[in-house]
Parts: sequence; C-alpha cells; structure tokens
Amino acid sequence: MTDLSHFDANGASNPKNNIFGLPFSEEEARLVILPVPWEVTVSYVAGTARAAEHIFYASMQVDLFDAETDDAWKQGIYMRQPDKKVLMKSDYLRKEAELYINYTSKGEVLEKNSFMCKSLKEINEGSANLNKWVYEQTRSLLDNGKLVALLGGDHSTALGYFKAIAEKHGDFGILQIDAHCDLRRSYEDLVYSHASVMYNALQEIPQLKRLVQVGVRDYCQEEWDYIRNSNYQVITYFDRDIKERTYEGQSWKHIADEIVSHLPDKVYISFDIDGLDPKLCPHTGTPVQGGFEAEQVLYLIKKVIQSGRKFIGFDLDEIGVGDTEWDANVGARILWKLCNLLVASNS
Repeated sequence: MTDLSHFDANGASNPKNNIFGLPFSEEEARLVILPVPWEVTVSYVAGTARAAEHIFYASMQVDLFDAETDDAWKQGIYMRQPDKKVLMKSDYLRKEAELYINYTSKGEVLEKNSFMCKSLKEINEGSANLNKWVYEQTRSLLDNGKLVALLGGDHSTALGYFKAIAEKHGDFGILQIDAHCDLRRSYEDLVYSHASVMYNALQEIPQLKRLVQVGVRDYCQEEWDYIRNSNYQVITYFDRDIKERTYEGQSWKHIADEIVSHLPDKVYISFDIDGLDPKLCPHTGTPVQGGFEAEQVLYLIKKVIQSGRKFIGFDLDEIGVGDTEWDANVGARILWKLCNLLVASNS
C-alpha cells in the first residue's frame, strides 16, 4: 500500500503525481482509468480524443475530500497515459472520415468513387481494431483484480470494455446517461459509429440483458422502432417525459427509483457527457438542449448502489475541448465522483 502519512490531502495538488495529484502507481491502485483517445466517427464537433490530457490538468483543482464515500480514493486511483499510437491512428482516420462524410453528405454515390470505398473500409477496420485493443486492455486490468474506468474519446470506445465486463461478470445491465439512443444499425455506413455503440452491444454481447437509457432527447425513427420492438430489453426514459412528470408533481426520487427497478443485479454505467445540460458541456461533440444537472445523475447512480445492485464499471465519454477549461473542469469532477462511488461500492 502507498504510504500516505506524508501526503497532504488538503493542500495544493502536485501535477508531478498522477491524476487528481494522487501519489499512486498502477500496481498500487484499486481503480485504473484507461483513456481512449479516439474520435474517428464523430459526426459534428471533434476534440474529445484529447479530453484526457485536459481532464488531467483540470483534476488538480478538485478537492479530494468526499464525505459520501469515506475517502474511497485512499484505496488508490491511477490514470494511464493516453496511448500515442491510438491517438495517431485516430487523427489519421479522422481525416479520412471527414473527407468521406463530406462526400456522402452531398448525396454522391459511394460506389462511383473507389477512393471513398477504400476509406470506408479502412475506417471500419480501424474501428474494429480499436474495439479489440480496448477489450484486451480492460480484460487484462480486470484479470489483475482492478476496477476499471474508461475515459473517452467518443462513445464508440466503450464497446470493447462492455465485452470484457461481460466475460468477467456474466449477465449485466447498462444504465446509459445520454442525449442520444446510439441504437442506429450504422451511421453514414460507419459500422462502429459512436451513434451505433448500443446497437452493437446488444447484437454482440448476449450477457447484456437490459439497457436502460435516461435523458434521451435526440433520436431517429429507426431507433424509436428498435426500442418499441425490443420486448423491454431496451427501456428509454426520454428527457421530455421526465420533465413533464416532474412538472406534474412527481419527484426525481420517485422517477429514479422506477428507473433503478428495471436494472438487473449487476450494473454498468455508460455516461455520455451530453446527457447533461449543455451549459455544463458546451463543447461536447453533439450538444442538445435540455438534459440533466450533474447532481441529478449522481443521485440516480447513488440510488443504484443503495438498492443493493452491484456497480461493476463505467465509461465517461464525449467531453469536449474548447477555448476554456470548463468542459474539462466539469468532466474531472464527475470522473472523481464516479471513481469514488465505484471504489466505495466494491470494498
């Protein structure tokens, strides 16, 4: 165990230490954060591939004391350095994807352009390889007894971790905080698009028994039909419906308890930052008006834990990079809270 006798948890953070100024090594840490610097398929605003480094710097401003989790951080939290090879591949394929998306968005016929056909094939293969890399990294950490948090990158980065979680824990459910359903069969012919991550998870992971989506407010007919025909494997709480229920007198506690009741015994949290009100994440890739306050989401997650369900892992994605550090500041504080909740609930 790390000797914390000379570590001042009340003082200024030391950026020479790891994230949040913590003095743990990966070997010592109970929880390891895996950054995945990938944004190949983002369809609006890029930047999230570099979110981890911005969050690292912003994390130095986060106070470590957390009365709700009894200093769970003392069990050790560590973040790996973003893999430069993954980032370089993301940058390269992102340029390919921008050319491809620009071409197809104008109604051009894909089959008439051999270069674009080649680009599409290369992007899909690169995304499949990224999924394999994430699976291998997270599976290795889980096998070593670590709790794992995945830090995107776009939402597509989580698929490999879902597969590792399924192998480790068996049957489980996902609680998805998101402005979008991410249930498209593919988006712009990109098979592993950020807009398809939950569709792919449901198709490829038989252990995923229930997907509960909360905060959705931007979706297409295909996704609506998928939800309606899922035989309740997918249960979606649309932002509009949640707000109307509260306007008519229902409490967030009542709605949160109802949401939790649909989840199985083991729960994974998939948190796309755009599930929040855009005032908290203005540079996220696809912001949508409406959404949650951060405290509402954290309350919901605490209700999951209080229900006796097992919180087995999480991803936090789509944090933007802008002219200020506001997005990173909010992201760092949510990451800190999620890490502590995960550690505290897995004593």
